[in-house]
Amino acid sequence: MLRFKLPPLFLLLAALLFSNLAMATPSDAKVAGFAGADYWNVVKQGDQGSTQAQGQEAGQLINVAGEEWRLWRNQWVTPAGAYAIGGTLAILAIFYLIVGQKKLDAPRSGELIERWKRLDRANHWTVAILFIILAVSGLSLLYGKFFLRDVLGDSLWANYIMLCKLAHNYLGPLFVLGLLFMIVRWMKHNIFNGTDIVWFLKGGGIVGKAHPSAGYMNGGEKIWFWLLTIVGLVVCASGLVMDFQNFGQDRETMQIANLLHGVGSLILIVGSFGHIYIGTLGTEGALEGMKTGYVDETWAKQHHDLWYEEVKNGNDKSSS
Repeated sequence: MLRFKLPPLFLLLAALLFSNLAMATPSDAKVAGFAGADYWNVVKQGDQGSTQAQGQEAGQLINVAGEEWRLWRNQWVTPAGAYAIGGTLAILAIFYLIVGQKKLDAPRSGELIERWKRLDRANHWTVAILFIILAVSGLSLLYGKFFLRDVLGDSLWANYIMLCKLAHNYLGPLFVLGLLFMIVRWMKHNIFNGTDIVWFLKGGGIVGKAHPSAGYMNGGEKIWFWLLTIVGLVVCASGLVMDFQNFGQDRETMQIANLLHGVGSLILIVGSFGHIYIGTLGTEGALEGMKTGYVDETWAKQHHDLWYEEVKNGNDKSSS
C-alpha cells in the first residue's frame, strides 16, 4: 500500500483557510466549515459580516443594489434613450421635409435691432459648446461599446473612450458654472404670462401663416429654459456627486446619482434637438441674433412683436 505524507506547511495553510472561512461567515448565518448554500444565501441578501479590511462597506461581500442598478441602466434607461433620440430625429426630419423652413413673410428691412448682449452670447455659446462635448462623450460612454468599438478597434477605442471620460469629468463642472450664470441672468425673461397661453394654443406659429404675439421670449423658448433649469440642475447635481467621490458617498448613492444623471441627460439631449432645429433650419433668421447679437426688424415684428413694440417705444427692459 502506497502512503502519502502531507508536508507540515500544507497542513498549516489548510488549517488557516478553514478557520478564516468560519470567521468570515456573516452574523446571521449559522455555518461551520466550508461556505455552503446558507452562507451564500445570506451574502446574496446583502447582509454584512466582519473583515479585517478598513473602509466604507468593507464588510459587505456583494452589493445587492448594484444588480438592481445594472438592470435599470441596461434594460430601461439605455434602450429608452436610444428610442427617444432616434424617434425625435426622425420626427424632425419628417417635419422639415413636409413643412420646410419658416420663412419671413416680408423682405428684410435692413434695419437691425440689438437682441443679445455680448455677455449673453458668450455665455450661450460657452454653455452650448460644453453641452455638445458632454453629450457626445456621454453618449459614447453609454452606447459606444455597441458599435464604435468594432469600428475603431480595441486600441483606438480604448484611447477614445478614455478621452471621453476625461472630457466628461473635467468639463462637467465648467458646464455647471455656465448654466448657473445663464439661469440667474435669463430668469427674468422667462416668467410665463397670458400671452404664452395664446402662443401655445396657436401652436407657436410653426405651421400655417399665423404669428401669435410674443414678448422678448416666446412660450417655446420659456419651456426650453425651464427644462434646462430644472432637469439641468438635477443633471449637474448628480454629476458632481459622481465627479467628486471624496465626500463619503456609498455605492448606492453613486448608483442613484448615475441613473438620475443618465435619465436627465437623455431628456436634455432630446429637448436640445428641438431647440437647435428651430434656431437653425426651422426658422429663417433665428440664428443670426445669437451669432451677431442683432436681428432684422422684419424678423422681430414677425416673431416677437410685443418686444419689437417695446424697443420702438423706448420701453425695452431686456437689456437691463
